[in-house]
Amino acid sequence: MSAALEHFVNNVRTQSASGNFRELADSCNQTALVLAKNTNYLDNVLETLDFQQHSLGVLYVLVAKFNNLTGTPEEADSIISLVREFISICNGEQIRFSPQTFGELCHLFTDYLVKHQIPCIQGIPILAQAIDKIRLFDTQLTAIHADLCQLSFCAKVFTPVLKFLDTDITAIASTEDSNHDAKYFLLYYYYGGMIYTAVHNYERALYFFEVAVSTPALAMSHIMLESYKKFLLVSLILHGKIMPIPKYSSQVITRFMKPLSHAYHELANAYATASSEETRNIINKYRETYRNDNNLGLVQQVARSLCKKNIQRLTKTFLTLSLADVASRVQLSGPAEAEEYILNMIKSGEIFASINQKDGMVVFKDDPEKYDSPDMFLKVQDDMARVMELNKQIIKMEEEIMLNLLYVKKSIGNQDEDLISGHSKSFVGDPSE
Repeated sequence: MSAALEHFVNNVRTQSASGNFRELADSCNQTALVLAKNTNYLDNVLETLDFQQHSLGVLYVLVAKFNNLTGTPEEADSIISLVREFISICNGEQIRFSPQTFGELCHLFTDYLVKHQIPCIQGIPILAQAIDKIRLFDTQLTAIHADLCQLSFCAKVFTPVLKFLDTDITAIASTEDSNHDAKYFLLYYYYGGMIYTAVHNYERALYFFEVAVSTPALAMSHIMLESYKKFLLVSLILHGKIMPIPKYSSQVITRFMKPLSHAYHELANAYATASSEETRNIINKYRETYRNDNNLGLVQQVARSLCKKNIQRLTKTFLTLSLADVASRVQLSGPAEAEEYILNMIKSGEIFASINQKDGMVVFKDDPEKYDSPDMFLKVQDDMARVMELNKQIIKMEEEIMLNLLYVKKSIGNQDEDLISGHSKSFVGDPSE
């Protein structure tokens, strides 16, 4: 082991024993280059440090270790085991003195699994535990949330991440690198939106894509552009039209995103005609564009949602209708496809109807829910409790803003400007009057 590495180890032990974690984090940042140049000896360094007592030092060693990995099966097992052990027993108080480096470790770990096509499911419980280690409370968003969502989406395993996504965010953990903070903020809402789309929770997916699109920005981000395209598609599936973007959104959307999403706006225009044939023509016209954007599957769901909405329109006009008539009016291939659509919609509660198999007739019915059952009463109570809790959070956040020093200074400055402008206006005019 070189003298520089020995000095690093001694410094980590001394500073950790003294509880000088701020100074230790600063010195580790300065010696990161030394660790990167001595990757062959990092295993020896790890053997001399305790994962719990010297968590900050071990953190920097593990980050440096990722710079010399090749992706062999033996190496993969070793690094996954190391990261799992470290995150499991590391001292949360220590690593919070260097949240950016802890986040970098999780980013490198995620990239390593994805790049070398190692089963991403192995990393999901590790990153879930990492989030619990670094965040101060459940509603705080960290940069690691985006990594967890990425692994979950790649592995097509959504249940472990849904408990994180279902928690509404009230605070964001920031680091010294604001550019990376913004990147992983956008990635969290982008991957979260795709996960909700995959589990058919379109309302929540639309919200996540909306947050990504409406984030204040001076330049267009590729993440925002892809979120915008999916926002358009999910809007059509959920509401049958493009929902308006919040007014506080950046001008980047109208200036750049809309022209770059021409194929999706064409699809929306065809959807608005309620013609399945015209919608299919647009899909065939821009099929390669949708495929290159990895949105072809979602576009096909848009086409199916139009057929469903057209069937729902029939329920408002007719009481009974033959399957052949349904197929003709909705522009389906035949009675068999119409029956399949109707059965699926009955099962999902999108319509209320019954099919007479003998004569092939569909009888449309009213919603049987009378809103007087105990289950419905409990649901209303839960919804009211959720709204009241949300109101408490809004009041608390408003109080924090009102007491924020920067906000107070800006408010006083604006008031002074108003007084000066008002005072000067009173003297505008002919001085002789």
